[in-house]
Amino acid sequence: MNKPILKVTDLSVGFHRDGKDFYAVNDVSFELNKGEVLGIVGESGSGKSLTALSILGLLPYPKAFHDKKSSIKFNEIELINNPKLSRFRGNRLGFIFQEPMSSLNPLHTVEHQIAETLILHQGLTAKKARREVLRLLTLTGIKNARERLKAYPHQLSGGQRQRVMIAMAIANRPDILIADEPTTALDVTVQSQIIDLLIKLKNQLQMSIIFISHDLHLIRKIADRTIVMKSGRIIEQGLTEKIFLSPQKEYTKTLINSINTLKQSNNISRKNILEVKNLNVEFPLKKNFWGITTQTIKAVDNVSLTLKQGETLGIVGESGSGKTTLGQAICRLTKSAGQILFDNRDLNTLSNKQLRPLRSRMQIIFQDPYNSLNPRMTVEQIIAEGLIAKNDKLHKNQIINKTIKEIGLTEKDLSKYPHEFSGGQRQRIAIARALVMEPQLLILDEPTSALDVTIQAQIIKLLQDIQKSRGLSYIFISHDMRAVKAVSDRIAVMKDGKIVELGTRSEIFEHPRQLYTQNLIQASL
Repeated sequence: MNKPILKVTDLSVGFHRDGKDFYAVNDVSFELNKGEVLGIVGESGSGKSLTALSILGLLPYPKAFHDKKSSIKFNEIELINNPKLSRFRGNRLGFIFQEPMSSLNPLHTVEHQIAETLILHQGLTAKKARREVLRLLTLTGIKNARERLKAYPHQLSGGQRQRVMIAMAIANRPDILIADEPTTALDVTVQSQIIDLLIKLKNQLQMSIIFISHDLHLIRKIADRTIVMKSGRIIEQGLTEKIFLSPQKEYTKTLINSINTLKQSNNISRKNILEVKNLNVEFPLKKNFWGITTQTIKAVDNVSLTLKQGETLGIVGESGSGKTTLGQAICRLTKSAGQILFDNRDLNTLSNKQLRPLRSRMQIIFQDPYNSLNPRMTVEQIIAEGLIAKNDKLHKNQIINKTIKEIGLTEKDLSKYPHEFSGGQRQRIAIARALVMEPQLLILDEPTSALDVTIQAQIIKLLQDIQKSRGLSYIFISHDMRAVKAVSDRIAVMKDGKIVELGTRSEIFEHPRQLYTQNLIQASL
């Protein structure tokens, strides 16, 4: 039997903080075989990323430390406290992180960033490095690779940036590729393409892969074996299919079943609360010397839809399909042409002064609450902000206390700041901020995409409970077909700014008419 290429034994990761030591990873042991994909799954804080960073030696030492019994052996070479580890990193050990915009240098071109690792580890000349960069970009599926050489990260799409990160990671033909949440920020079709690419590269380059994710569906697609982590420990590991078909631990069963419950129908009114007719949004693409727009792109193209009181309309599509722009246009956050009838009043004909009383009845919740919550304000100040604007100071405390309990937090949390909460808790705060305005319509733009699968399920359950008790209408925008299926009564599928298919949940998922819709559903399975 072949020896494992990587052997992790009794790995513990501790941190020195305020004169005390605490452990975030405890006694983790596993092996990785040559040519194998090992999945590591768990919620935020489970220790999966810290385990990966330990292998790469990228923890904040000396604040971080390992027990004396901790061992990480790569081809029988001990990596912990190895002064030559940097020679392996980026060479024999490749790595891809979740957000390429944070990992890629915004000041350097694609060519410069990939060539740098080739010149450093292989000693290639600039001319040979350019040829190799072109080969790598083509291999990773970048179209018109030569044209992309001089591009900067901000000029690429999310999927293209992730492909550049993969090209950098495999540039020196690593033995092991560590991919930490490499598809989280991508839509389902691009996710599927990246997974297929990683499998193809694994076979071509005979690599081993450690694939870290909170998304069990992705783990099932790519991993031969899977490790389930919780609170810094491995609670279950084995063949991936065996774990999915017969999980042994209750926690694993909870993870697998988290997002599979469908919405129970509410009492949906026959009355339309919103009617959108022939909506168009254009953005300037080119301007002439005098700053006059000479070419535009249609982000939303002649869209019409209705929403009833108490109904949830899901809007799905790939990145760039126009779904977020549509949500912003409905809220009048983006200029548009066409009719937006909210309670029989056309929002596009109202002045800002006339629109102000209606804004409180139509609220939007964004994808990343950390960026939408003021870090210098307490939770109480954040929630109260809307009430002050609404001039409801008299009942302010009563409304805030009632709402904070409704979203599952306590009055003690009101004095805390956003950084003191988890991602799921911050999303609850964003929901509370919207609810105190007593809206009739909530537009939810990717409200669960940045969250673990179990936290996603909790937020979806919370939204369903609030909708039932308050009779709210939702527009739920997402690239996650599973989340949309869980919450929606009807679903609109968008592509290139148009609605290409619209129907009930069962019509869209059981009898999709358009090939594009079928591909979206297939990519999410």
